[in-house]
Amino acid sequence: METIVAIVASALALAFVIWLWIIVPMNMAQNRNRSGLIWVLISIVGSPLLAILLLYALGDAPSA
Repeated sequence: METIVAIVASALALAFVIWLWIIVPMNMAQNRNRSGLIWVLISIVGSPLLAILLLYALGDAPSA
């Protein structure tokens, strides 16, 4: 029983990390007409909080 709980807890933790480090910055960047890949890399190299705060501060990308 303890093994099942540990596996479920690990899977939930992994899902949360993927959501925080990849999905949130990518969706925020795409909603602001910015490159999702670049912002995912910023999130991985720096921190997800840094990427999220920078995306909020920069706002929408200027129109070309």
